[in-house]
Amino acid sequence: MDVRIQNVSKDFNALPALHDVSLDIRPGELIALLGPSGSGKTTLLRLIAGLDFPNTGTIWFADEDASKKRVQDRNIGFVFQHYALFRHMTVLANVGFGLRVRTGKERWSKKDIDARARELLELVQLPGLGKRYPHQLSGGQRQRVALARALAIEPRVLLLDEPFGALDAQVRKELRRWLREIHDATGHTTVFVTHDQEEALELADRVVVMNRGHIEQVGAPEEVYDTPNSASVFAFIGESSHLPVTITRGQLYCAGHSIGLNREGLADGTGKLFFRPHDIEIVSDDEPALAGSIIASRRTAGTRQVDIVGDGIAEPVTVEVPASHPATIGSRIAFRPGLWSVFPD
Repeated sequence: MDVRIQNVSKDFNALPALHDVSLDIRPGELIALLGPSGSGKTTLLRLIAGLDFPNTGTIWFADEDASKKRVQDRNIGFVFQHYALFRHMTVLANVGFGLRVRTGKERWSKKDIDARARELLELVQLPGLGKRYPHQLSGGQRQRVALARALAIEPRVLLLDEPFGALDAQVRKELRRWLREIHDATGHTTVFVTHDQEEALELADRVVVMNRGHIEQVGAPEEVYDTPNSASVFAFIGESSHLPVTITRGQLYCAGHSIGLNREGLADGTGKLFFRPHDIEIVSDDEPALAGSIIASRRTAGTRQVDIVGDGIAEPVTVEVPASHPATIGSRIAFRPGLWSVFPD
């Protein structure tokens, strides 16, 4: 099912949280809402769920206006960061809870509920654990149970709020791959909130980058990473360095010196050049390039990161070189970015 958010705004006690946000989510899509704390991503998720309501704007589920519907009337599956499992219930009872509380014609028999719960425990790779209680499970297992419970009601939309935030790094990586497999197998329209860039880029079909209550960019992971549309997106997604430059007839200059970069269509003036540490080429010191002295060096797996100042680089910038590169503190190095962007001041 598609979800359309149209011109939605939300204030809390006169403090703005979302400003005129619009977003179309396609049927069966896995969307990541990514941004720093206070960007509005969790507020947007709660509005989709019906846990809060917009001050202005509309939220559509297919052709149905869901903006004023209560959460229990939206048929939403919601997975919280801290599981929110019922401690006094078995795993099987937790998974089947949403079906047990249904009334009238929608009510299932106990036999069918237990069968559905066992089916979902198989799907989330926890067969045979139905009689255990949440305290007898690991954090990763509890989160799998939470997802199974959300799926039990056959939700129209699946929502996840920082689903792996309480888990350690290795378990998070395993569950990310597993969640993608579950999504592909079930085909639910899914929206998840995260501040973890790696998680968003690895999992999502599209990434929605939010900042200060606005959507700054929406695109496929590689699009958002390779071609950020603003300085704040470039700075937030992945590692990056930046420094002031002057643009003259499409040529970039740093401290009055050409740095060997040019692009048609750039307006004359001043701006900031952004690039990523690994997207650089080491060049000879007599070529137009960025250059300076190494003030710090650290090994990172198979490469080495060095911090550079000098020749117009007042604040240190970081570049990545092969581990075998003879870079030492105090030595000079010249480089040019490969993939880069310039944003005007």
